[in-house]
Amino acid sequence: MDEKSSSLFLGIDVGTQSARVGVCTLDGSLLATASAPYATSFPRPGWAEQDPSDWWRCICDAARVCLQKVAIDPARIDGISFAATSSTVLLVDRNGEPLNKAILWMDQRAVAEMEEISRTKHPILKYVGGQDSVEWMVPKALWLRKNAPELFNKAWKLLEATDWIAFKLAGVWTASQCNATCKANFASVEGGWSEDFFDALGARDLLSKWPEQVVAMGKRIGNLTSEAAGAMGLRSGIPVAEGGIDGHVGLLGLNAISSSRMGLIVGSSNVMFVLTDQPVYSPRFWGPYPDAIMDGTWLIEAGQTSSGSIINWLLEMFSLGEVRDAAAKEKLLVRLEEEAAAIPAGSAGLVMLDYWQGNRTPRRDPHAKGIFFGLTLAHDCRHLLRSAYEGIVFGTRHIVESLREDGVPVRTAAAGGGGIKSRIWLQLAADVCSMPITIPRYSDACGVLGSAIIAACGAGCYGSLREAASAMVRDERVIEPLADKGIYEESYRKYRDLYESTKSLL
Repeated sequence: MDEKSSSLFLGIDVGTQSARVGVCTLDGSLLATASAPYATSFPRPGWAEQDPSDWWRCICDAARVCLQKVAIDPARIDGISFAATSSTVLLVDRNGEPLNKAILWMDQRAVAEMEEISRTKHPILKYVGGQDSVEWMVPKALWLRKNAPELFNKAWKLLEATDWIAFKLAGVWTASQCNATCKANFASVEGGWSEDFFDALGARDLLSKWPEQVVAMGKRIGNLTSEAAGAMGLRSGIPVAEGGIDGHVGLLGLNAISSSRMGLIVGSSNVMFVLTDQPVYSPRFWGPYPDAIMDGTWLIEAGQTSSGSIINWLLEMFSLGEVRDAAAKEKLLVRLEEEAAAIPAGSAGLVMLDYWQGNRTPRRDPHAKGIFFGLTLAHDCRHLLRSAYEGIVFGTRHIVESLREDGVPVRTAAAGGGGIKSRIWLQLAADVCSMPITIPRYSDACGVLGSAIIAACGAGCYGSLREAASAMVRDERVIEPLADKGIYEESYRKYRDLYESTKSLL
């Protein structure tokens, strides 16, 4: 440890809206971060796509800016790892060149394929709560195979974004065990991928499209290539450790690795995680995923497809699309949040159902739609914004209550992601869920810190991810519930009833 005390680690987080890069010390101090944004296109309702070349350009740009911020000698970087959105799928040729726009995680086009998978009732589905999500790899792979056969057959590999980033960094074809387990029906306790599951789908050929080597997070997969090093402003040969899904890597950055401490990533979508020592089977959640984060653990995953993306949509509507600059948009949000905070709990009878891109959990319904209910001419943008935040945290409460009903003893949450910058979001969540929420240091960059934790482990500076997370994460503050959740009971009841009352209309 002493001889590595001056080592620095580069963490990469490729999110929905931007690539973020940070330089971190062995004790978990982030010396600098930088980010670069890219666009998402929505060519049809329910579709969402990105250009993979934008990810790599922004990774390289952010890395160079990050290093320049503190005049870091690139020779001091002793490890690199990465995180990216999951179920973000692309086809590539033998040289790793993308053949299509990547189908983003939130894309909902593969509903029929998801339903086809569910009809198999295959035993492997017990590790995903009984059915795949429309967002995941196998439904999207089946969709591409069916709807773009020429492109599918031409492709050398069918990849997750994480797989492609690993190739760009280290020049190797690997699949993250985190992604494969949580998004592609890989189960280490069953020997990996189930061939008869793919036979039941008539799609065993999918297995030949994926990287053969499935690697656990934190394991070294190779070294930074000279080409990547030149593009990023680094030295070649730096150890590269296998990364994983952005939210799951963020779990390490929050040190949320016990069954009582839920990891809560608040951003464009909300993701919740709980690590348990024993499997918990429930059709309401994803998992239990074996060994997805660390060997010998089971991961339960829940989530809200739309959260921060709803707030961003409202800002676009309120400003008539004229506020594009990020700083100006943030300034507008601060002002509106201050005004929304003055609106009494319950938003004067206005209730928002947050199913704008379907419901991940616990309903697991991709057809579900968002609702503002109870609108009158007395409501204005302040009520709409507060109601949106209340609806989002009602969804969080529904998930927490369902976890507890299924035997997962969640007592507190550790929160990270861009949403923690909000002046009211997490306080509302603490109040409505009636539980304290811890904010670790750098929790707004937990994906970057989590990637640096993985890099430090992959470089051999720590013996395990658990050891690295415990050493590199510090809690900074705690948000305690201030309001009795009873004042939200009527609105929460309406929130729960809205779905049941309207689903027949879809």
